[in-house]
Amino acid sequence: MTTTVRTTFLSIVLFIVAISVANGQGSVRGSVYDANSGDPVGFCNVFLENTNFGVTTNVDGFYTISKVPAGTYTLMATFIGYDTARVEIMINDNDVITKQLFIGEAGLQIGEVSISAEREISRNEVKISELSISPQQITMLPSTGGEPDIVQYLQVIPGVISTGDAGGQIFIRGGSPVQNKILMDGLTIFNPFHSIGFFSTFETDAIRNVDVLTGGFNADHGGRISAIVEINTKDGDKKKLSGALSASPFMAKAFIEGPLVKQTEFGGSTSFMFSHKRSYINQTGAFIYPYAALSDSIGLPYSLNDTYGKISFINKNGSHLSLFGFNYLDQFRNPAVASIGWQNLGGGANFRLLLDNSDLVLNGLVGYTSYDISFSQDNGGDPRFSSVGNFIGRFDFDYYIPNGSFTYGVEVNILNTDFDFTNPFGLTIKTGQSSPDIAGFGKLRYKLGRLIIEPGFRGIFYAALSEFSPEPRLGIKFNITDNLRFKAAAGVYSQNLLATSNEQDVIALFNGFLTSPEDQILNLGSPSERTTSNLQRARHLVGGFEVDIMRNFSINIESYYKRFDQLIVVNRNKIEPTTPNYASENGNAFGGDITLKYQLPNLYLWGTYALGYVNRFDGEQIFPTIFDRRHNINLLANYQFGGDKSWELGARWNFGTGFPFTQTVAFYDLINFEDGVETDIVTENPDNVGVLFSNTRNGGRLPSYHRLDLSLIKTIEFGNAGQLEINTSITNSYNRGNIFYFDRISYERVNQLPILPSVSLKYSF
Repeated sequence: MTTTVRTTFLSIVLFIVAISVANGQGSVRGSVYDANSGDPVGFCNVFLENTNFGVTTNVDGFYTISKVPAGTYTLMATFIGYDTARVEIMINDNDVITKQLFIGEAGLQIGEVSISAEREISRNEVKISELSISPQQITMLPSTGGEPDIVQYLQVIPGVISTGDAGGQIFIRGGSPVQNKILMDGLTIFNPFHSIGFFSTFETDAIRNVDVLTGGFNADHGGRISAIVEINTKDGDKKKLSGALSASPFMAKAFIEGPLVKQTEFGGSTSFMFSHKRSYINQTGAFIYPYAALSDSIGLPYSLNDTYGKISFINKNGSHLSLFGFNYLDQFRNPAVASIGWQNLGGGANFRLLLDNSDLVLNGLVGYTSYDISFSQDNGGDPRFSSVGNFIGRFDFDYYIPNGSFTYGVEVNILNTDFDFTNPFGLTIKTGQSSPDIAGFGKLRYKLGRLIIEPGFRGIFYAALSEFSPEPRLGIKFNITDNLRFKAAAGVYSQNLLATSNEQDVIALFNGFLTSPEDQILNLGSPSERTTSNLQRARHLVGGFEVDIMRNFSINIESYYKRFDQLIVVNRNKIEPTTPNYASENGNAFGGDITLKYQLPNLYLWGTYALGYVNRFDGEQIFPTIFDRRHNINLLANYQFGGDKSWELGARWNFGTGFPFTQTVAFYDLINFEDGVETDIVTENPDNVGVLFSNTRNGGRLPSYHRLDLSLIKTIEFGNAGQLEINTSITNSYNRGNIFYFDRISYERVNQLPILPSVSLKYSF
C-alpha cells in the first residue's frame, strides 16, 4: 500500500510539472503591496480589465492569473480603502511574467476594509471551522494590564475553552492542549501560553494574521487530531524605521522594525523586526495589587521573558526568504502549590521561490524548536521533568489554475523526547525516544459556479511505530444565494505526541511531552475493537451555515462530531514496577455553536454560544474530561467615538459552566514502605496524608465561571512624531471569585485573580 501511494503521489507531481511548463498560454503573477508601508495586501482583487480573468490575493498578497491568451492587457488591483492600481502588460504564449502592484490608501476607515475582505473570503473559500484573526481584532478586546494578546482573543472563539487566569491552556472542541498544534511561522510552539493566563509568547505588533482551525482541517496540516492554530508574523517595515514602547503594571515591551534595504518600485527589499517583553508583576504586584496575591508572602508569583527576531529578503520577482529565531521563558513559584519553569526556543528559515516560466510556486521551511519544563513541590513529592525537541523540513508546491489551485508537498518531522515523572505511589516513569515521521500531501481547491470543493489526502509514515496512516480529507461550500452558504468538512487524523496532565488535580499545572510507546501493545475494549497499533487517531465531521442578514450583520452556525478512536495516556495508577507505563482510552466530542457578528467602521459587536460534550472511556468507565464545559458564552463590544475617533471603549463578558473533577472521599496516613514488605505498619510514622478519591472519575463539578472586562483607550497624535496610547482597563470588574486551585489536604480554596484595574502607556513612532 505504501508503494502504491508513493507511486500515485509521484505521478501527480510529474503531471502538474508537465502541464505547468507546456500549457500553451501565458500567466501573470506577483504581489500587491501597501504603497506606504510595503506590507502585503491580502484578499485584494487582481484582474485583467474587460476580461473574465481575475483572482484574489492570498494572505501574503500573492496572486497568479494563469492560462491567459497572448495579448496586451491592463492589469488592475482594487480593494476597498485603497486607490486602484493599473499597469499595462503584454503576455506571450508560454510566458510567465511577474508584476508587483502598489496601492495607496484612499482614506477609508479600516473597518470598511475588514468588512469587504471578510465578504470576499466567505464567498470564495470553504473556511469551515476556521477563523482568521487580524492584529486589529486582537486590539479590540479589553486587555488585561492594557496589553492586547492573542491568547485573550482565542478565548472568545466558539469551541475554545480556557482554564482561566492561570495556566493559560486552551481546549478546542474536545481536544486537549497536546492535540492542538500551535504554529508560529511554521514551527511548533509546544507551550505558547504563560502561567498567568492573560499572555502568550507572541507579540501582537509582530503578528500579520492568525488562522484558527477548530476541526475538519485539510491535508496541508497534520500531526494533530483536534485543531490547528497558525500564527504568521509580518515582515519588518520595508519603507521606514518604526516601532513601539509600552509599559503597564504587568510588563514592559519594546518593538522595532525597519528596512535594511528599502523597497523599490520593483518590490525588492530587506527588512528586520525585533520584539522583547519582560514582566515584573512578581515584583510590583505586592504593592499595586496586594489584595490579589495568592498569599501574603508570595504576591503574584508569575514572571516571563520573551524575545523574537526576524530578517526578511524579497527580490524583484517576488521570491521571499525569512530567517527568524525566538526564546521564551516562564516561571511560576507558589510554595502553596508548586514551582514550574519552562523554556521554549528555536529558529528557522522559510521561503517562497517563484520558478521562471512556470506557474509553480515552491514554498519551504526548515527549523528546530525545543521545549523544557520542570515541576517541583515544596514537600518534595511528585518531581517531574520533560524535554522535547522538534526538527521540521517542509517543501510544497502551489500550482494555480483558473478558478482554483493545487497544493502538494512533503514534510519531515523528527521528535526527540525525554520524560521523568514520579507518580503519587512513588514509582518513577522515565523514558526517552526519537520518533521521525514523513508525510506527503495534496489538496485541490476548485470553484465551479456556486460550488467550492477542497478534496485532499495526507499520508504519514511513523518510522518509530513502523506504521503508515492514510488520511483522506474533504471540504465543500455551496453558495445557495449571495447571502446564504452551506459548508461541510470531514477527515481522518493521527498523531504520535502525547502529554502528561494530572487529571486528579482540579487544575492541571504540568504538561510534559513524550511519544507513543514502541515496545508496549495497548488493548482496549471488546476483542472486535482491539488493535496492535499505538497510534492516536481521530475522525472529524463538521457541518454548518453562514448567513448574511445584511451587509454588516452575519450569523454562523456549526455542529461537529469528533471520534477519538484511540488516545494514549501515561498510566498514573502504576502501583508496581511491572505495571505498564501507558494506558489507552477512546472517546467522543460533539456539540455546536452559534456566532453573531455586527460590524460598522466604528462599532464591532460579537456574540457566541457553544454547547459541548466531551467524554472518555478508559476500559472501565465512561467519564467527562476535566475540560468538559457544557455551556460557554462570550459577548464582545468595541466602540470608537469622538470627532477624530480617538476614543475607544471595549467590553467582554464570559460565562462558562463548571469543569468536572474527581471528588475526595476520605484521607489516610500515607506510609513510605522503605523496607518493602518488612515495613512495620504498626510502629511506622506516616510521612504524609494520603487522599482517597471517588471511584466515579470526574463525577463532581466546579462552580460556574464568569467575568466582565472593560477598557477605555485614548489615542493622542503627535503628527510625524508618532502617537501615544493611554489604555485604562478593569479586569474582572465586578470581582467574581472564580476558582483556580483547591488544596485537598488543607481544604483551602485559591481563587483566580480578583478585580485588577490598570493603566498602560504605549508610544508608537
